[in-house]
Amino acid sequence: MEEQRERGPAHWWPQGPPWWNRSADPEPHLDRLPWRSTVLLTVFVLGGSNFAAHAQPHREQLDGYARVLLLVASVLLLWRHRHPVAVAFGTAAATLVYLSAGYPYGPVFLAVAVGCLGAVVTGHRRAAWSALGLLWAGHALVALWLYRWLPPRGDRAATVGQEIVVATWMLVIVALCEVVRVRREQWARERADRAQAARRRADEERLRIARELHDVLAHSISVINVQAGMGLALLDSDPEQARAALTTIKAASKEALGEVRQVLDTMRAPGAAPRAPAPGLDRLPELVEQAAAAGLTVDVQGEPPQLPPGADLAAFRIVQEALTNVVRHSGSRHARVRFDHDGTALRLWIDDDGPATGADAGGSGNGLAGMRERAAALGGTIEAGPRPGGGFRVLAVLPAHTREVQ
Repeated sequence: MEEQRERGPAHWWPQGPPWWNRSADPEPHLDRLPWRSTVLLTVFVLGGSNFAAHAQPHREQLDGYARVLLLVASVLLLWRHRHPVAVAFGTAAATLVYLSAGYPYGPVFLAVAVGCLGAVVTGHRRAAWSALGLLWAGHALVALWLYRWLPPRGDRAATVGQEIVVATWMLVIVALCEVVRVRREQWARERADRAQAARRRADEERLRIARELHDVLAHSISVINVQAGMGLALLDSDPEQARAALTTIKAASKEALGEVRQVLDTMRAPGAAPRAPAPGLDRLPELVEQAAAAGLTVDVQGEPPQLPPGADLAAFRIVQEALTNVVRHSGSRHARVRFDHDGTALRLWIDDDGPATGADAGGSGNGLAGMRERAAALGGTIEAGPRPGGGFRVLAVLPAHTREVQ
């Protein structure tokens, strides 16, 4: 069970997680450098800056130093996943030097935006905003004061409107980074919710299979145990009766193997239709015969109603587990099963007269827990405990609606 818990929901997806879980993964691949996107962005920055230079003849013309600065700002983006803080400050510094040298405005701000975006989505928001703030402050200092000593010659102080435009672009970068960050957090939450739902479904499926196996094996092995003891006791004195006990053991073991295979088939082929119908109250006569073979007389009072498959299986397993507990833990050789169905709920009593053969007269606890889980899954309840007049009682209340019998 611990091994299954460690495997988690991947056990139910042998081919790996579904496509939507892989493609929506917002985490960067830290073991690979983003070559393709960086090359495309570098080409765009260089080409766009060259185009922008023709529209700004009053600025310095692009030369080798300008192109080196543009390359530095763009190539730094190769490490934006591994060193986001250094890249954010590095792109901002290269851009500030480029603008301070009087080179034309252009898509160089795109490198800053991508660098700050890498810092924001990796959790370094303050570093990203600090880099943008330093870039804006440095640009304002150059445009309003240091322009006298920096190229291009004859440059004039920037106007308030020009600085507002630059500040607006900075705010646009901030807004875009925040939008991307919020969206990635939503992806992460959705992915965590899907993983949690998958783990919950896997846990519920394991619990269902554990209940089925417990109910099948506990009942059949109890019958086999009683018959084996009877066969051993009568082997010499009454060979025919011993033969009958062995026949019962063979039939009980065959039935148990069939039901175990059916349960395991649902594990091997999730989503496939079962090869045999799930047991229900229509098999109650078989259950009574098996109990009789184990030395327990069962009186059935009332007619088992027609129930939906889930409620029908739960009712059958509850009766099976209760009778198994009587065989194993009660000194009584007589039990009563009573049905009361009013169209909306089924009340099911399983009584024995005792006395208990041990401290755990009602069972070891696992069987009762399984019954309660089955009832709770349908919105019902289980009450189990000693009866006032002696013996033990199990009362199950299962919500159920009578279905049409065609």
